[in-house]
Amino acid sequence: MGSSHTKRKKVLNRLSRIEGHIRGIKKMIEEDRDCPDILHQIAAVKSSINKVGELVLEDHIESCLIDAVKEGSIEQYMDELKQAIKKLI
Repeated sequence: MGSSHTKRKKVLNRLSRIEGHIRGIKKMIEEDRDCPDILHQIAAVKSSINKVGELVLEDHIESCLIDAVKEGSIEQYMDELKQAIKKLI
């Protein structure tokens, strides 16, 4: 993410929370906690990661579209955007 990206702080905060959540899941496994509880936490992490992906995509659309318009490279931007969306979903 370049310096013009406005959602950087939100993304970094969410990634830090996910990192802590992953450590918590690891500890649950080490402590031999119930599988349904562990799976519930894994589902929460997956959801959080999806939200991070959405934020990065939103930021890409908002900041990079402006640059593409200024540079006259809308077609290239659209191709990159399509590829980014395909990777996310």
